[in-house]
Amino acid sequence: MKKEVTTIRLIYPQWQGGDIAHWITEVKNPENASRGYTLGAQLLNFLAPANGQETLTVPISTDTVERKETDGILDREVIVKQTKVALGMLQISKPDKIVTFGGECSVSVVPFTYLAAKYPHDVAVIWLDAHPDITLPGDVYSGYHAMAITACMGLGDKKIMAELPAKIDASKILLVGLRNWEREEIKIRQEQYGIKYLSPKDVSQNSDAIKVWLKACGASKVVIHFDMDVLDPTEIIAAVGTDPDGMKMEEVIRVINDIAAEKELVGLTVAEPMPRTAIRIKNMLHQLPLLK
Repeated sequence: MKKEVTTIRLIYPQWQGGDIAHWITEVKNPENASRGYTLGAQLLNFLAPANGQETLTVPISTDTVERKETDGILDREVIVKQTKVALGMLQISKPDKIVTFGGECSVSVVPFTYLAAKYPHDVAVIWLDAHPDITLPGDVYSGYHAMAITACMGLGDKKIMAELPAKIDASKILLVGLRNWEREEIKIRQEQYGIKYLSPKDVSQNSDAIKVWLKACGASKVVIHFDMDVLDPTEIIAAVGTDPDGMKMEEVIRVINDIAAEKELVGLTVAEPMPRTAIRIKNMLHQLPLLK
């Protein structure tokens, strides 16, 4: 008898991996801006089709405490705690496939390494993002969301790495839509790791370059991380990042569907939503009589 494939929806509204309030100038309260990822995850789940999938929600602290950097990572201790909880939920549910709604970019680390452990040496990662996300503790930026790929590779903070169930080799990671290296040492690091990448221009007309990579990667399964800042801000501003010359929405849809046609898609993350207008409306509603 063929085993039924289980797919779950993981709501993972983690915001602590980002240090982004200074970029969200429309939202005057930095605490509201920082926690905008939480509302973003809830909105993604609300807007996505209701298809009867089991839905798990990772409990995320929204405490208004002073943010603390530990060993080069902002809010490291709470991230470790939430990593343990998220992984524990997956290990109890034992899904075959996972759809994740974040939250900042690091929400892919737990589901992707869980799936890499479930399908050893047989999972490729395609990371749709304007940025490479391969920083390390001790770099000038201490936000964990910029360390998401290196964490998936098993590189980074020892306390976090000890919780993750698998490592993904650089040869099985492809960056797509990359257009902002952020700093020169990041480009050097990418070359040292040997991670392949494609610019928005490389995939603007078709997905052929991705298909070639997929055929050569040696994996039968794929997980996709869709950071909403890969999108072109002239078409839509949906994330924190607003780097110019990004991918159009139709291009992203085509790329993801083409990937799913080539390999078995076992994981899909949509991350980095920053609903600026919704945050401001929420703040307004909280100040109206009869609503408090």
